[in-house]
Amino acid sequence: MSEATKAVADIGRAHDVEETLRALNAEFLREHPDEVARFLDGRSAEETANLLENVPAASGARVLEQLNPRIAGEVVARLGHRTARSLLGIMPPGRAAPILASLDTAAREAQLGRLEPSVAKEIRELLLYPWDTAGALMDPRISAFSSELTVDEALRKMRSFKEKEIDSIYLSDAKGKFAGAVPLGEIATALPETRLRHLVRGDPITVAATASREEIVAYLNDRRIAALPVLDAEGHLIGVIRYTALVAAAEAEATMSMQTMVGVGKEERALSPVRFAVRQRLPWLEINLLTAFLAASVVGLFEDTIARYTALAVLLPVVAGQSGNSGMQAQAVTMRGLALREIRVRHWPRLVVKEFGTGTLNGIAVALTTMLGVFLWSRSLGLTLVIGLAMVLAMVVAGICGTLVPIVLKAVGQDPANSSSIVLTTFTDCGGFLSFLGLATLFSALFPSLLK
Repeated sequence: MSEATKAVADIGRAHDVEETLRALNAEFLREHPDEVARFLDGRSAEETANLLENVPAASGARVLEQLNPRIAGEVVARLGHRTARSLLGIMPPGRAAPILASLDTAAREAQLGRLEPSVAKEIRELLLYPWDTAGALMDPRISAFSSELTVDEALRKMRSFKEKEIDSIYLSDAKGKFAGAVPLGEIATALPETRLRHLVRGDPITVAATASREEIVAYLNDRRIAALPVLDAEGHLIGVIRYTALVAAAEAEATMSMQTMVGVGKEERALSPVRFAVRQRLPWLEINLLTAFLAASVVGLFEDTIARYTALAVLLPVVAGQSGNSGMQAQAVTMRGLALREIRVRHWPRLVVKEFGTGTLNGIAVALTTMLGVFLWSRSLGLTLVIGLAMVLAMVVAGICGTLVPIVLKAVGQDPANSSSIVLTTFTDCGGFLSFLGLATLFSALFPSLLK
């Protein structure tokens, strides 16, 4: 065989070997994307991008899905436009969204602009979490470590991170799902060859991306946590709510209750546009007007009594005002207890007993002061007795209503703060008017001369 013939044969064999290796690589990529992702997890974004440029789009997309969203975002930023468009277009939108969320705004919009409009629209909808959910509060720039990594491997990987304010690292299992968190203190004191999965303590504390601020605040109240991992519907880690965001969420939830109690929407801010503020407030003002007419109708039932004893009209606001204040006190304490998980709906009998006792004692104390003032003003023993009894009765009813209104709202699945003050005002006004004017009518029927 001539030298030329041997050279050609060698080239052919080399070509066959190269083709065989390429076929094996493609098969491995297709069948074991999670293994490839774990291998690439320790490589640079440039190396991973170069690999994905030269593999079938379907296999590349599956590998990209298995990478941590932040790492995958760095890889996408280094891919050619055509490759990135192909991989992101093949991936489920729910997996593409966290990857694009890890990019800065300009890079994210550039990638979305290259996708099919329908795909881009779906991803944008996933990126726009409602403002009061965990998804809107989270920081998507996080890295998840394979739970099979050793402590030494994890520390070497962490040295390449840009951010240095890390208190815990987050783990994922072979399927890319969240597997727990490990504090840095555990890593610093563990042996270098220890697997990260052996350092996880207890059940992982997580929250869904769609969780409300109220749920987030509940986590903050139940446990002392510096960060709260956020998961998507499939259990993948997509972000973390840092401590500052947790505190901000707690403050926002507390201040929102102040607004919703009086019929103002959670979304309104001090500098919101006038038209938006009107849309938020006007419906509840109309409802409040309806309840005011209801209270007025109660007064109308005793029109004859008021006509005969005009002093009743003068003293009516005194009873209504005191009962209203008493009800608001009970409501505020109950709502705080619900917010801090100090009480549950099942505790309502104890709360009613407590408010009955509190309202009775406060009512007697306030009634004595009121009776003294009314007697000095009117010199009427009957009027003094009526307002004293009415004050005790009205404050007891107001206290019980103040604690039951938020409890009932909570029991039916509503926000306890949602315009509860409007509902309570209806009960306290009607209760105060009924107790005062009802007793006055009864006394005038039994003792006609006593109220003069």
